[in-house]
Amino acid sequence: MIQKLGWLVLLAGALALAAPVAVVGDWQGVLDTGQGTLRIVVHIAQSAEGLTATMDSPDQGVTGIAIDTITFNDPELHFEIAKIAGGFQGKLENGQLAGQWKQGGGSAPLTLKRAGK
Repeated sequence: MIQKLGWLVLLAGALALAAPVAVVGDWQGVLDTGQGTLRIVVHIAQSAEGLTATMDSPDQGVTGIAIDTITFNDPELHFEIAKIAGGFQGKLENGQLAGQWKQGGGSAPLTLKRAGK
């Protein structure tokens, strides 16, 4: 019985890793900087180790900014980018990620929507 239980636990863990996470995919939004707007694109993927992500800022000509830490505890998403001392904290609601972008001691609202194909 204990051996069967161990296999069930392993199987449940494998299924949890294989299950798609609601935030996996490409997301885009527009950040109002107070001096203008910047398009933001976030690419979230799932690996065996967990979530990974990068960010693009097309208006600045920058792509592939590494997101150092990303967590999703449904419905909350949080990520940090050390290179730019910035990050995002938001909630997945109604198919979009609504929250706050924080950088350099300031913050601004940011809503990310699924990017079109």
